[in-house]
Amino acid sequence: MHALVTGANGFLGRYIVEQLIARGDRVRALVRRDTPELTALGVDLARGDVRELPSVVKAAAGVDAVFHVAAIAGIWGKLRDYWDVNVNGTANVLEACYVNKVKKLIYTSSPSVTFAGGDQCGVDESVPYPQKFLAHYPHTKAIAEELVLDPNCQDILTVALRPHLIWGPRDQHLIPRLLARARSGKLRYVGDRHNQVDAVYVENAATAHLQAADALKPGSPVCGKAYFITNDEPVNCWNWIDQIMSLAHLPPVRRGISTRGAYAAGALLEGLWTLLRRTDEPRMTRFLALQLGTSHWFDISAAKRDFGYEPKITMAEGMQRLALSLQTPAAPAHR
Repeated sequence: MHALVTGANGFLGRYIVEQLIARGDRVRALVRRDTPELTALGVDLARGDVRELPSVVKAAAGVDAVFHVAAIAGIWGKLRDYWDVNVNGTANVLEACYVNKVKKLIYTSSPSVTFAGGDQCGVDESVPYPQKFLAHYPHTKAIAEELVLDPNCQDILTVALRPHLIWGPRDQHLIPRLLARARSGKLRYVGDRHNQVDAVYVENAATAHLQAADALKPGSPVCGKAYFITNDEPVNCWNWIDQIMSLAHLPPVRRGISTRGAYAAGALLEGLWTLLRRTDEPRMTRFLALQLGTSHWFDISAAKRDFGYEPKITMAEGMQRLALSLQTPAAPAHR
């Protein structure tokens, strides 16, 4: 396979690149800056931005498949910024595929596109998009997912993957932010500490992308569908966070707030941030409060059935690898 990867400098994108290279595929990466680590792997770097159609068209020339991982994530910010990257950027990737007659597009979506604010216990892909979104990220990701899975896309085979809570070595978002909050004394549990959540070790998430790409063939059940991707091992959210704290030699989270209280605080801070026109993320938002205080775990039987996905690295083994990476941050990723 000759593949283009957008977001190759990101957490998941880098693992997808490494797995493609490891099995002998040719890889081109759409990047905004030169990256010696990718060059050292033998990756062909294409300078550009998903928001700029000409650079995306040029990057997609001659490839067989595009892994569209690039996105802007977060719980706060301007709708325009999320729209430009997540919606317009995805539209540009689609257009580049059409222009270059690329046959396969593998899109990294998010389970949050189905989050309506309540518990999601064992739900499958039949769960609809919510009537109202509480943050720009899931809203724009849902719109982009619909673009990718449009049944009128006759000339390109598409699939959307929804990995949930991607974690592991080299994460620069989820785990570092948790640890930073804990070290500053600002980390609080939300709810009754009984909520169950799914997560996915980053190498499993990357493998799912390669498996879905391989399965994208005319007539395949994978074509035009979305799939939840997890480790298939729901865990108690706050017990798991306490385990992460322990790996970093930090105490467990003992102070908390009710989900209702966190939601009210989030609504208040959102109003204040809007009034003050602040661009930094508030400590709490309504979306974050409900994400932290509810259960969300998913039925991944469709991914197992349709393209043979099986999480090979268990949560326990992943935690061992995470522990090593926290001790030696520069350690190479496992393959």
